[in-house]
Amino acid sequence: MKKSITDKAGKALLIIFCAILLCLLFIIIYFLIKSPGKIAPFLDDNGVVIENSISEKIFVEINGIRQGMFIRGEDKNNPILLFIHGGPGMPEYFLADKYQTGLEKYFTVCYPEQRGAGLSYNSDISGEDLTVSQLVSDTIEVANYLCERFGQGKVYLMGHSWGSLIGIQAAASSPKLFHAYIGMSQLAEQTKSETIAYHYMKEKYSESGNKRKIREFEKHDISNKAGMMNYFTSALRDNSMHELGIGTMRQMRSVVIGVFFPVMNCRAYTFSEKINIWVAKSFLSRATNLQQELLDADLMNTYTDFEIPIYFIAGKHDYTTNYGLQKEYFNQINAPLKGFYTFENSAHSPLFEEPRHFIEIVNNDMMNGVADLAD
Repeated sequence: MKKSITDKAGKALLIIFCAILLCLLFIIIYFLIKSPGKIAPFLDDNGVVIENSISEKIFVEINGIRQGMFIRGEDKNNPILLFIHGGPGMPEYFLADKYQTGLEKYFTVCYPEQRGAGLSYNSDISGEDLTVSQLVSDTIEVANYLCERFGQGKVYLMGHSWGSLIGIQAAASSPKLFHAYIGMSQLAEQTKSETIAYHYMKEKYSESGNKRKIREFEKHDISNKAGMMNYFTSALRDNSMHELGIGTMRQMRSVVIGVFFPVMNCRAYTFSEKINIWVAKSFLSRATNLQQELLDADLMNTYTDFEIPIYFIAGKHDYTTNYGLQKEYFNQINAPLKGFYTFENSAHSPLFEEPRHFIEIVNNDMMNGVADLAD
């Protein structure tokens, strides 16, 4: 009798194991099909490639390192927009591909993937080579490459989140390269931003009676540098921010559904390139000091004087880079022209959450050299 029960249990486990293997195989095959590694061209109503458009994935040597980038635009004669992604180490072309913002109608948009990240990941890269100053230098070199390739003297520069730490320093150090700087979810004083978010989330969970979450938060002592880093790199922070609608996007309640699956479904990457996105993200979190440089950032006391127009794009519900701190930083900036724009229905990614509003600002203000100071 015991042997019969054991045999049945063994068969059941074997069936479960085989089912799991088949599911994994199906998932891998599905993502392989979804990973041709090519980007679609711009087509007219007749399905013909639009003349003078560009849609490419290329690799360029930047400061001695082979780095990957996407370049897309409906007309190569349009102004160039250089987009510096967030992270550290989280390329955002997959979001541009998913949400189709319309930027490519007005700009030739370049999405470089930073040294050590995504398309630019290389296992030979040393963690010691990855610093904010190096990434600023790379950004300037990419801007020079774009100017030379497309025969233009300047580019527009936009930094998102972590990318804004890099972008605003590039704008300050090489103003002659840029028409203007656009800080989307601009970093200001990140440890202070994290502290505000920590207490905000604890309060929200307290209001809802979620004692389990409160206990998880209380395990993190953010009053010291080590404790803040442990909290900052924890799953608790990211998951809670998304759960409360103050993370990547207001309506993005899950990192898995909102980030992982869109990356894996993006046809611009091969399957191995998609794997490298996650390998690189892990590497940049573990083997470099970039996370600490981010937390140590205090731009309000270091970068306030600029020679070019400065635009800040801020989501009202952003606690990843605190909305109030973005506004405070903006008020300290001296520039020939500056504009602050609030996106009422956005959290951390206004361009992808309210693209029409962003395009209105591009058409009405940025392209005409004016700005809204009253927002």
